[in-house]
This record gives sequence, C-alpha cells and structure tokens, in this order.
Amino acid sequence: MPSWNEINLEVNNDPDPNACDKVRLKYILELETYVNRTVIAYYSGYWQKQLPTGVHPECAITDLDMNGLMAVVHKVDRSRGLDLILHTPGGGIEATRAIVEYLYSMFGKDLRVIVPHIALSAGTMIACSARTIVLGKHSSLGPTDPQIRGFAALGIIAEIDRAIVEIKAEPLKQLLWQQVFSNYPPNFILDCERSIKGSKSMVTEWLSNNMFAEFDDAADRAVETVSKLMDYEGTSEHGHHFLAPKCREIGLKIDNLENDQKLQELVLSVHHAFVVTLDRTNAIKIIQNAKGAAWIIGAG
Repeated sequence: MPSWNEINLEVNNDPDPNACDKVRLKYILELETYVNRTVIAYYSGYWQKQLPTGVHPECAITDLDMNGLMAVVHKVDRSRGLDLILHTPGGGIEATRAIVEYLYSMFGKDLRVIVPHIALSAGTMIACSARTIVLGKHSSLGPTDPQIRGFAALGIIAEIDRAIVEIKAEPLKQLLWQQVFSNYPPNFILDCERSIKGSKSMVTEWLSNNMFAEFDDAADRAVETVSKLMDYEGTSEHGHHFLAPKCREIGLKIDNLENDQKLQELVLSVHHAFVVTLDRTNAIKIIQNAKGAAWIIGAG
C-alpha cells in the first residue's frame, strides 16, 4: 500500500500537469475493479482549506453537492450497488436528506459507506443510511446532534431544562436565566426543537429500513441507536470521535477495514490520492467516480 508520501512522490515524478487527477483515477479504478461494485468518492478539504473565520463554507455538505453527485452517477453501472467513500465534517441536514434519497433512487438500498478516516455529523447520518459501514482502526464517526446558527441544538434544549430546574429550586435565578435567554433570536428555541426532531426521525427511518431491516425489532433498534448518536451529555463536543468499537456499542453494523488486507490497501491508496490532491491544489471538494468523471469545487 503506497503511503501518503509515496503517492505524493508519484505525483511529483509525473510531468503531466494533471498528475493528481491521473493518480486519483488510477487508485479508485483499482478499488472498483476489486470490489466489483460502483465506487464514488466524496472528499471535503476541510483540513486544508481553512479561512481566518474557520472552515471554508463549501467544505460542508450543501445542496450544491447534488450537482456533483448527478454528474458522477451519470452512466455508471447502477445494478452492482454503490460503495461510497466518505470524508466530510458534515453539513446541512436537508442537503443530507436529499443526497441519501437521491442515492436510494439510483442504487436502491444496496449502499455501503466506507470511511477511511472521518465522517462526522451529517456525514455520520449518511453512513447510517447504508446497509453496512466499513471503518478502519483509525476511522471515526461522530454525534448526529444538529447545529443551529453555530449552536448545538441539544445544548440549547438542555440549558432550558436546567433553567427550569434551577428556577423552581431558587426563584431568584429567573433573573439570571432571563439574561441568557434574551440573547436568543426569535424562534431560535423552536428551530432547535424542529431540527432535533427532523434529524432524529430521518436517521431512525434510514436505519429501520436498511441497516436493521432484517431484524423483527428494527424500529426499536433504530430508536435506541439514534438516542446514543444524539447523547449530548455523553459526548465531549460536536466533533466527538466514535471509533469502530464504540460504533458497534452504539448499535451500528461495522465491518473492519483490516479484515480484508487487499481492500484496506486499495481504500487507503484512494484516500491518500484524494488528500494529496486537496493538499496540492485549490480544490475544496471532490466528488468522483471510477470512470473518470469528477466534480471539483475550487477555492476562489
């Protein structure tokens, strides 16, 4: 398996100005040939493309991604199922819903999500739509608690519950909590509640109808799993990392990447090839298939 340094050197030694594109295509095609399934990679450059104000907004999952997915799904074999290689910090809930429903409409429920390193937040939600998730020992999923205007929706609701308890015990604390809640914009709490309800319902439905569909208690399993994925008190932050053993404990179907040495080598080669591209070019996000079609958003 070529390391990141070796793939970077491979690009360096190729005089073709499109060397990054050639190397990515080489490894994703090798992976598709091995698994005998359609392979699409979705990569966000959120590590590489930082702005003074934080991560570039186009690094997130957005409605614009649908254009990329349509471009790379066009003319691929949809009868073999889909292996989606996913690397993302997350993004919009409704954009995520649209992506999953589109992939279902194209490939049915025969979806496997492979996470070479990280798929957090809405990325974890996409992973939950699959039949199985493939994780390496170093790979991570994360909580699916929604963020509203930069704030954790579950945190806001937990704060309200705490305020109620404290005010009942000490009525004078109402003055303190009034100051806190006066900073919330109109409808903010309602928006938090709506987002939590929508996220929970969406992921529960996907788990029930796909990953847990074989079980008689699929709905109950899904509810329990989602409650663990949205456990605000049980995580340190929105970016909390769930490694493979924890993901199994949560209830998700996880396959070890290391169980198939050839698959591990091919997946990590694809991963390194995409990360090298994001490091060396102005690409912010890359969505690509193994037929050579790629949709790339560049930094302006």
